[in-house]
Amino acid sequence: MTTAKTCSGNEKLVVEVVGAHNLLPKDGEGSSSPFVEVEFENQRLRTKVKPKDLNPIWHEKLVFHVIDVNDLRYKTLEISVYNEKRSSNSRNFLGKVRVLGSGVGREAESVVQLYTLEKRSLFSSVRGEISIKHYITTTAENGENVRRVNGSGGSKKSKKVQNLSSSMAIQQQQQQQQIALHNHNIGNQQQNGQGQRMLPFYPNQGEMKPLVITALPGPMSGPGPIIYANGSSEFSLKETKPRLGGSSSGIGGLSSHKDKSSSTYDLVEQMQYLYVRIVKAKDLSVSSEVVSEVKLGNYRGVTKKVSSNSSNPEWNQVFAFSKETIQSSVVELFVKEGNKDEYTGRVWFDLSEIPTRVPPDSPLAPQWYKIESRNGGRCGGELMVSVWFGTQADEAFAEAWHSKAGNVHIEGLSSIKSKVYLSPKLWYLRVSVIEAQDVAIMDKGSGIMRFPELSAKLQVGNQILRTAISSASPTRSFSNPYWNEDLMFVVAEPFEDYVTAIVEDRVGGAMGGQNDVAVGRVQIPVSAVERRTGDTPVDSRWFSLDNGNNNNRFGSRIHLRLSLDGGYHVLDEATMYSSDVRPTAKELWKPQVGLLEIGILSATGLMPMKVRDGKSGGTADSYCVAKYGPKWVRTRTVVDSLCPKWNEQYTWEVNDPCTVVTVGVFDNARIDGNNNNSRDARIGKVRIRLSTLETGRVYTHSYPLIVLHASGVKKTGEIHLAVRLSCGNAFNMLQMYMSPLLPKMHYTQPLGVHMLERLRYQTLNAVAARLSRAEPPLGREVVEYMLDHDFHVWSMRRSKANFFRLVNVISGLVAVAKLVEVMRSWTKPVCSTVFVSAFLFMVLFPELLLPCLFLYASAVGVWRFRRRPRNPPHMDARLSHAETVFPDELDEEFDTFPTSRGFDVVRMRYDRVRSIAGRVQTVVGDMASQGERVQALLSWRDPRATFLFLVFCLIAAVGFYAVPVKLTVAVFGLYYLRPPRLRRKLPSRGLSFFRRLPSRADSLL
Repeated sequence: MTTAKTCSGNEKLVVEVVGAHNLLPKDGEGSSSPFVEVEFENQRLRTKVKPKDLNPIWHEKLVFHVIDVNDLRYKTLEISVYNEKRSSNSRNFLGKVRVLGSGVGREAESVVQLYTLEKRSLFSSVRGEISIKHYITTTAENGENVRRVNGSGGSKKSKKVQNLSSSMAIQQQQQQQQIALHNHNIGNQQQNGQGQRMLPFYPNQGEMKPLVITALPGPMSGPGPIIYANGSSEFSLKETKPRLGGSSSGIGGLSSHKDKSSSTYDLVEQMQYLYVRIVKAKDLSVSSEVVSEVKLGNYRGVTKKVSSNSSNPEWNQVFAFSKETIQSSVVELFVKEGNKDEYTGRVWFDLSEIPTRVPPDSPLAPQWYKIESRNGGRCGGELMVSVWFGTQADEAFAEAWHSKAGNVHIEGLSSIKSKVYLSPKLWYLRVSVIEAQDVAIMDKGSGIMRFPELSAKLQVGNQILRTAISSASPTRSFSNPYWNEDLMFVVAEPFEDYVTAIVEDRVGGAMGGQNDVAVGRVQIPVSAVERRTGDTPVDSRWFSLDNGNNNNRFGSRIHLRLSLDGGYHVLDEATMYSSDVRPTAKELWKPQVGLLEIGILSATGLMPMKVRDGKSGGTADSYCVAKYGPKWVRTRTVVDSLCPKWNEQYTWEVNDPCTVVTVGVFDNARIDGNNNNSRDARIGKVRIRLSTLETGRVYTHSYPLIVLHASGVKKTGEIHLAVRLSCGNAFNMLQMYMSPLLPKMHYTQPLGVHMLERLRYQTLNAVAARLSRAEPPLGREVVEYMLDHDFHVWSMRRSKANFFRLVNVISGLVAVAKLVEVMRSWTKPVCSTVFVSAFLFMVLFPELLLPCLFLYASAVGVWRFRRRPRNPPHMDARLSHAETVFPDELDEEFDTFPTSRGFDVVRMRYDRVRSIAGRVQTVVGDMASQGERVQALLSWRDPRATFLFLVFCLIAAVGFYAVPVKLTVAVFGLYYLRPPRLRRKLPSRGLSFFRRLPSRADSLL
């Protein structure tokens, strides 16, 4: 390196290296230790090394001397990224960026820019992006992360600084990430949770690639860190230690010194409330409607109005005031006439004298209190009231009016309460349409002879299915059609629908059009259908058809077999993350194996979902929905808060450990009384697989809420959960791993994939219709989001994610193949010799092969036990390929079905799908060609090849009979592992013979 020249001015070129993303692993262990080297006018500086980090964050400023600012536009800035190899004191090239001096501006105009790393040569392997900020300044740059070029070889000094120990570098990296995350959270709080903001991008000669990154919202003093949207600090799972159950210490917030008042709510934090129950009044002297008002400081709660016809009004309402917001020493209860602002009388209580109720004590009995007049005297009349302090474990908590909901419209009060819902009990209704007899054939009124086209249409509720048109048979007349088709429906208890079977004759037009004329119908109540729990078929029955003509000359009838199949599990979720796999029939249920308890604590940093009048920023009215099995729970809605606290605990029975519980967060859109056309907005959800949880352990984590929008992946907040899986009988739980995943009937009478998808859609409709009629209603948009109704829709992003999942699965086999190839190459003679010796040992003692393999697998499992995952899995944006998705792919994923895009967009997407399908078609064709070559060995399609193969088989049969198997395997193994100098570069004769065999590809058009 050369030192910098003497500069004539005070101008400095500052290059701030912010971070890099998705770098290529080059250390042989799946990672890299990157650093950045910047060169400008023979001045060279480098950043610190980030050990084992493919997404490093530096935030270092490199300061260079500028001789003449006017010549800067003719200069270039070389930025290179390297991987440091500590073992050999060398480095690997990871990518470079060349920035023209004309793109460098002043400090006030500079922004962080994202560049795609370029190759150094044609054969370089490069990937990833780097974020750089560069500007010209005349002020002195100070700080720990500032590096300058001095006149005495400052570059060598900087190189020494880089060679820190590995532990020190890792410690500094963790500190920088914590500081960056802390500053990021502070920035969000300063902006009152206004969400994430896109960093401005400026194109620079096509070097930039669009990528969503998250910047600090709003101006801040000093340079702030940038957190990547795909960085580990933003989308990672965070372990927390809340004070659960009123404890003061302990792992996960649990200790042996817990408050008795929270013994049944040991997975949530205690929340103290003042409860006021106003039951009724008597002997009131009023002439109009009567209301009662509770006042505690600035909070006021009003009961419903009671008619003036009675002097003894009854309300029986409960009011709850959060203890942390109490700003008064007394609570006052007023009795008012509905049309007057002044109160008739009042009752007041001193908060210091109010008792505390400790569950499981019985509820506090209400008492009669004399009502005082405005001047302090007795006005006549009494009020029955009970006042006490309690927690969210109180029975009155769910039905109480909460002080934080004081601004909620009276029509929206019912939509903010916590509730428990149950999915309807669903059955599969199987209808076998066998045949019909003596069907009245429709004629056109002419002498033209025609063949009737008879089909059967069945309708259950809003579900309509049709059979195929009956085919002509020489043994049956036209009026006796035969179908023998099974049609499946979804019905819910209580059974109120009818099965309507209609025989139709198509006299013209398309199937299902207006020209399908009904020639007979019959209605059968679903409640009269026989139920079955196994695969034994029920008896079929004949039903008379009614054609609507009283002068019917024919006794038309239809032959049906109907059954309610209770041996199936009615799938309302995808099988891969189903929460219940029990059959419908309760007599087939197995005993429960455990208990799942979830404490929904709080959420932080939620994205604003709405703006209210009088509010400077956005806000959210959020609630949680948790679904496991048929039980749905909904927390209360916390109004006007981006950091809501629920602290509600719920319990489910676990019948299978290999199931998934789903927790979603939504914004309540029905608070303002808009109950008709409002739809609750989704904020995010979390899935937790129970089989990944240790029994008896309390998992307290903050889960990131990640939502994929049309503009990209976004983090909409974090939800704080406490989860515990209890096991009553460990043997029963372990035995479940040996049982089939689905009930027996799914295997004895399996349903097709397309039929399961159609039935799942009908199940979703039935569940959504039932839950939407509850109070408060659980909207269809909530049910669809929780049940993943659109997971089967085509998505380029999801296809790439599944492809790379498959690549990751087979990477182990690829690694073994590479290891064998390395042993064959004899680049490491000692290792190759040991490998050949082990191979010969296994040939001589083949009975030890399987024991050694299982022993090795056991040793690997025991070794990995101490590195086992300590945290439950969560939504992974990187695994989902949500970080690197292109805008057009997102637009295609969020497109409606059928598409609503223009012709040019659809044509472009169609061409893209055609190109992908062409590659798949080529791969499938190659695989088919290989299989056909195997078949051609004995097909005599190539007589000479088949003759040679038969001669080889005869010689091999004699040879393998005469030579021991061990010797044969050893000879072939040694021949395969022979050193490279004993091989030839041409393919083997056997492989050449196989490739010359004919396939049927030449017969394709």
